[in-house]
Amino acid sequence: MHKFKITKLGNGLRVITVPSKESLSFQAMVLVNTGADFETKENNGISHFLEHMCFKGTKKRSSNFDIVQELDSIGGSYNAFTTEEYTGYYAIVAKQKKNIALDVVSDIYLNSQFPEQEIKKERGVIIEEINMCKDEPKRYIWDLWNSLLYGNQPAGRSILGIKANIKRFKKEDFFKYYESQYRAKSTIVAISGNFSEKEVIKDIQKYFGNIRLGQGKGKEKIREKQSRPQLFLKNKQTDQTHLVLGVRGIDLFDKRVYALKVLNAILDGGMSGILFQTIRERLGVAYYLYSFLSCSSDHGFWSVAAGVDNARLEEVIMTILNEWKKFKIKPFSVKDIKKAQNYIIGKLSLFLEDVHNVADNIAFQELLRRKIETPTQYIKKIKQVSPYDLQKVAQDLLKPQFLNLVLIGPHKNKRKFERLLHV
Repeated sequence: MHKFKITKLGNGLRVITVPSKESLSFQAMVLVNTGADFETKENNGISHFLEHMCFKGTKKRSSNFDIVQELDSIGGSYNAFTTEEYTGYYAIVAKQKKNIALDVVSDIYLNSQFPEQEIKKERGVIIEEINMCKDEPKRYIWDLWNSLLYGNQPAGRSILGIKANIKRFKKEDFFKYYESQYRAKSTIVAISGNFSEKEVIKDIQKYFGNIRLGQGKGKEKIREKQSRPQLFLKNKQTDQTHLVLGVRGIDLFDKRVYALKVLNAILDGGMSGILFQTIRERLGVAYYLYSFLSCSSDHGFWSVAAGVDNARLEEVIMTILNEWKKFKIKPFSVKDIKKAQNYIIGKLSLFLEDVHNVADNIAFQELLRRKIETPTQYIKKIKQVSPYDLQKVAQDLLKPQFLNLVLIGPHKNKRKFERLLHV
């Protein structure tokens, strides 16, 4: 693994450096501890909208063109992203152009101006993004899933927000949220690639010299309560039924997370995994099919998503439920465990081959956990997972009362699906 260092500056800003002399590139990423989970019902969607607006003009670069053409002219790769718990901005450039990446990324983070005319235009863009999401069932179903699990609280709302909010946001709303959340102690700057560590720290002190001090407002604590299975059915004329079937899970601080990751790899460890072999190869009823394990700072879930033959939906649901039932009662073989462990270790090794992925991974850990687990430490814990650990976490989570099912497809009879879940 590439060596890394975490430097805390006097203003509270944390800097992660992951140097690589072999790399031909340089990445500057700013990660802010804010996102959809930090919003209220009234400003839901503002984190994502603000991320868009940070590319619309700064004090130094007055327009979107001024920002992007500077990076395009050197062949840079750049983007931004918003999740439930963090927002990020990054630029990857040739190592010789590192100061351009630092200058642009720091500028959009610190000095965005949110021009009124750009807000008006970007409203239309984001409303079309919302429309696009709703037109894509395999994407929209995750909004419905979160809503089913978490309801009227931040974790239950869409990252994109609702159209009413998008239409209402004004310049002062962006500045209020921006100045509240984009602060030194809530921010990490991650630098990776080919650079001098001593020089880059000096550069960051210069480029981020006027960062807003202090800590951003925290998120609302998640409330979870479920005593019976839950179902949401969205009736829509589709050629296949889209489903998410799963259970409430655990957060990233839970010690059972390693066992759950191995269990998930047994279920969906590539094309030879139980899920692919059972649903796609044996039954032949799905093209896209995967399990998804989410572990956030204070909640989580474990689910299976698929697009399946409308006429064979019940068969697929029962097959998944039966496989989960086996997890609770049938001992796991050493061979299956070893294969799942090696699958996780192999995927991790390939991912961390890229120095920029290493930096991203460390930054996310530092932001959410405030503690770095090295690959060696992580692999050791994965290898320590026992058959007992797997069966215990399966029994803890795969309980009938914790089941949740979301469907999008041409179905109106909720009762037959409720019977499958034993509602």
